[in-house]
Amino acid sequence: MPATPAFRFATLPAPGSHSQQAVQWLLKRHCSLKPAQLGWFYLSLCVLSLAIAGFFWLQGATMVMPFAWLELVVVGVAFLVYARHASDGEKIVLQGGQLVVELETAGRTQRAEFNRDWVRVEPRHGDGSLIEVSCQGRSVQVGRHVRPELRPALAREIRFALRVC
Repeated sequence: MPATPAFRFATLPAPGSHSQQAVQWLLKRHCSLKPAQLGWFYLSLCVLSLAIAGFFWLQGATMVMPFAWLELVVVGVAFLVYARHASDGEKIVLQGGQLVVELETAGRTQRAEFNRDWVRVEPRHGDGSLIEVSCQGRSVQVGRHVRPELRPALAREIRFALRVC
């Protein structure tokens, strides 16, 4: 679903679709590798590194093998941290009288629902800071996966959708 001129970050249902009219923002990390691709890359890295270390170990350089294992463990931990956060994202849906915000971080999902008539959308501390969505004493911060200079535009777009849609 392409973005319309009024919405830079949001998507709308296709005209004529049977789904209810909703405005949706999907804000995701930009990851060059999916976790499965990263796993295959790590496996090939292990095979190559251990083959080279094995060659030198057979030549008498016995200290190469422990350092190769240490390297693979450290790289493996770094890859696990990366893979754990590769699917992090934020989903904001404005449908009917509700604004629903879902935050996914490291496989955990946090969901907050707000009454669209009372919700406030403002920068947390100023330009470039995270956007605070609040209503009746509850608040959620969004915009982690948007460049800081684009966050004010995202906040304006959400406020516009709350008034118009």
